[in-house]
Amino acid sequence: MNESKKLNLLVTGLNGVVGRALRPALEDKYNISALSRSGVDGLPDERVFKADISDIDSLRPAFDGIDVVLNLAADGGMSSSEGMNAGWDSMLKNNIVGAYNVLETARQAGVRRVILASSGATSNGYELKEPYKSLVSVEDVPIPDSWPMVDEFSEPKPVSLYGVTKLFGEDLGRYYALTTPLSVINLRISSCGPVDEAGPGRGQANWSSYRDLQQLTIKCIEAPRNHKFDIFWATSDNRKLFRDNSHAKEVLGYAPKDGVR
Repeated sequence: MNESKKLNLLVTGLNGVVGRALRPALEDKYNISALSRSGVDGLPDERVFKADISDIDSLRPAFDGIDVVLNLAADGGMSSSEGMNAGWDSMLKNNIVGAYNVLETARQAGVRRVILASSGATSNGYELKEPYKSLVSVEDVPIPDSWPMVDEFSEPKPVSLYGVTKLFGEDLGRYYALTTPLSVINLRISSCGPVDEAGPGRGQANWSSYRDLQQLTIKCIEAPRNHKFDIFWATSDNRKLFRDNSHAKEVLGYAPKDGVR
């Protein structure tokens, strides 16, 4: 495809675990630009922007001519040295102020859609009780024949401040979708690590393979322009799955190819 015909996609946090998982598929389909504090290797210099996501003025040059923004930049997730126990000051800057800055800059620049990387941490509290406690256990424990699914409209149950910051991002996205021309889609990314395989415990229930995450992300990017707001669980079809991916299947035609059996 002629590069001039490709969609212009800005990705923040491309160097992170999820960014690295998505990059091959995104580079194949779109004109990718990257925004990060340290820069990104392997892209033309004119498509690499060094900026601090918490400094709104530093972001603006990266948004010129962009059609869709994929915001993966955050602290407290898989790429963070402290995991979900990252410090509040850093999560405030990156996850809350940063999410606002990305959405507001996108609005000002006339971007048509922002995809916000949310997280399974918005609902990890379900795992404190049965049947979900057994479904994510690292032990070989009996599991029930069936269980209630947790969908995008179930009560949020964060048990970390990281999860709280991701819920803030979802609601901020809802606000922008309701009050501006922006379309905002939240992608609740589940167990996706530096190696493309399901880990023990939670990974057995809520793993998302790289190719399934790539497929769903592309479907979010290319959803009809009048699709103003949504939340989707990014999960493969695992036997112990309880983070319900049926909404993405029904709305976007998501068709997972992988799953832990």
